[in-house]
Amino acid sequence: MNRRNFFAGAATAVAATTVSRVSMAALPEPVTQSSTATAAPLVPPNGRPYNPVVTLNGWTLPWRMNAGFKEFHLVAEPVVREMAPGFKVNMWGYNGQSPGPTIEVVEGDRVRIYVTNKLPEHTTVHWHGQRLPNGMDGVGGITQPHIPPGKTFVYEFTARRPGTFMYHPHADEMVQMAMGMMGFWVTHPKENHPLIEPVQRDFCFLLGSFDVEPGSATPKVNTMTDFNIWSFNSRVFPGIDTLNVRRGDRVRIRVGNLTMTNHPIHIHGHEFEVTGTDGGPVPRTARWPEVSVDVAVGQMRQMEFIADEEGDWSLHCHKAHHTMGPMGHEVPTMIGVDHKGVAEKIKKLVPDYMVMGDKGMADMGGMEMPIPDNTMPMMTGAGPFGSAEMGGMFTLLKVRRDQKPGDYKDPGWFKHPAGTVAREVPGAAVPPATRNAPSQNNSSNTDATVRKPSGARNH
Repeated sequence: MNRRNFFAGAATAVAATTVSRVSMAALPEPVTQSSTATAAPLVPPNGRPYNPVVTLNGWTLPWRMNAGFKEFHLVAEPVVREMAPGFKVNMWGYNGQSPGPTIEVVEGDRVRIYVTNKLPEHTTVHWHGQRLPNGMDGVGGITQPHIPPGKTFVYEFTARRPGTFMYHPHADEMVQMAMGMMGFWVTHPKENHPLIEPVQRDFCFLLGSFDVEPGSATPKVNTMTDFNIWSFNSRVFPGIDTLNVRRGDRVRIRVGNLTMTNHPIHIHGHEFEVTGTDGGPVPRTARWPEVSVDVAVGQMRQMEFIADEEGDWSLHCHKAHHTMGPMGHEVPTMIGVDHKGVAEKIKKLVPDYMVMGDKGMADMGGMEMPIPDNTMPMMTGAGPFGSAEMGGMFTLLKVRRDQKPGDYKDPGWFKHPAGTVAREVPGAAVPPATRNAPSQNNSSNTDATVRKPSGARNH
């Protein structure tokens, strides 16, 4: 991790130095993670046992046991997140990353969380979806004082119900969440639960959105709808790790949404059931098979299925713009327009000039179009058969019969059995659509009559 302090000035310096060595000595050691790779599940070294989750391109925060409390230490601070190889963004996060580390506890655990603020402004932490004392809810100015720069606050409560939750600020929320401040929380059941089945693979990640101008590195925090970076755990394709499972595994995928819009998450090749939300487990009578689930703003969805089909199966948001990299939303559509002559003339004045192809956006995948430094291409990634033409919220579920239990390594590309890949039909070539297709309008049959509610007619 490139550290960092892109906010130069006194505020950051104060935040980094005003927590005294004496007071810090009484707290759990803050753990920082620099790798963007998916960490192995953290098997609990003490406390109640549980089956740990795997955080996509993330990790689980260690803890210490102290007089019956499970103690964690979160540090809110500026970070630099590499969203894909070579594409780095200035963010705010926790313990070296955005999102922050996943917190895993067990139903009934007494939890104590120290939060140290190394941001240049005050903050709080809201424990999204938790049942807890009102004064621990983390709403700045309402349920607690804000945490000033350089100060450490402590939250204490009992994890009262199992489920999938989040944490994020409730102070200058628009700015801090737009800068990437969020994290995952999982409360495991303390014993066998009638609505929570054991699984062999348990994955989790948060949906994120950012507005990063091409060539820049800091998100625009005032953006409300026109985002251009869509991410799983602040990573974008092809920088998102794959979900690697053994054929026959029961798989759980937990997804949380802290963006400004909904996301229909779609899995290829399998049907799943939504078995839980941030409200808790879903009763069996309320479940049905799906291949896509809409995760609305501020919601969690927990999907489960048997991975019984081998292959490399896509897992992505089904909003097409969310599986692309930065793009100009005002680019004119040039499909069917012969603009070669005009483009050549413009290139004499503007050598780097390039517009959308006249056959579609895929034409641009083969162009070596210059882009600003620290900018992701609009469509990128390669598979065994060519360009993937993807970006943003896209990854793969890799199902293999020989993937060992507990092995999360990428098995490489799927080796398709003979005759199971879509292929060309010999001798069946047809000409492509012509640029100037016949008009569908026939002026002699056009009714240009406008009928007003009053019955009057205008032509």
